[in-house]
Amino acid sequence: MKRKGFIVLASVVVSILLIAPAAQADKKFLRMFSGPEGGSWYPLGAKIMQVFDEKIDGITTSNTSGGGISNVLSVNGGDAEVGFTYAHTAANGMKAAGKFTKPQKNIRHFATLYGSTFQVAVRKDSPINSFADMKGANISPGKAKWTGTAFAEAILKEYGISFASIRKNGGTVHHVSYTESVALMKDGHIDVFMGATNMPQASFLELEQSPGIRFIGIEDKAKHAKILKDNPGFVPGVMPKGVYKSVDRDLSTLGITVEMIVHKDLPDDLVYNMCKVFWANHAKFVEVKSVWKRVK
Repeated sequence: MKRKGFIVLASVVVSILLIAPAAQADKKFLRMFSGPEGGSWYPLGAKIMQVFDEKIDGITTSNTSGGGISNVLSVNGGDAEVGFTYAHTAANGMKAAGKFTKPQKNIRHFATLYGSTFQVAVRKDSPINSFADMKGANISPGKAKWTGTAFAEAILKEYGISFASIRKNGGTVHHVSYTESVALMKDGHIDVFMGATNMPQASFLELEQSPGIRFIGIEDKAKHAKILKDNPGFVPGVMPKGVYKSVDRDLSTLGITVEMIVHKDLPDDLVYNMCKVFWANHAKFVEVKSVWKRVK
């Protein structure tokens, strides 16, 4: 009897082990590429994927760090089904403009989210007062395929500066995450930290506490206008007085609109359910980041 019982039990266990992978295989894997750890996109992406997993039958989800440009490439190439990016970045991808050498025809619009602002900070005691002073600086503009990095290049170009010329003049360009940028500035290894993100943002708030920072705006109106003209999709932006304690007056900068994209081959009924769940759970995303209040 014991032997028969063991055989029956073993058969049940084997059946469960065989059924479980089969059931898992039937699920659609929904992978999201969001943003850098230390930014807003990563925790929002994690929460969105968690809610999708809980509310939509037949899927399993994941969230991975990424950046505006690289996420378009990842979704287009099939390495992810969902991604955060910016409206102008997606448009550039579709028509092979900007940083894209080939059309990214496999991406589709999912949702317009909120406006982000390009923010540039230097140490409080830094002699740098404008982009013109960054010719030989140690800067951290973001990883190579992040939208903030493209912003940095576009602005510096109007001042006759490139990443290559900064290095030639004895400076350095660190293509690292927000978290690593904060550590580098605290240790005195970088002079400038740049990011395209919402305001106020955790990394900049941390740097305000230590070592103390100042923000750099684009005060030259002619250069500001030229940058907007040369980069369709960029919009005028303002860092309002008081958004950080160190901002004692309105600073002119640039802005962009955050967007979610999906791969064109996702089934229509799945994307419909994703959209329905996405908006029905708006309050849960506000709990993660207050900027989500601006998502309507």
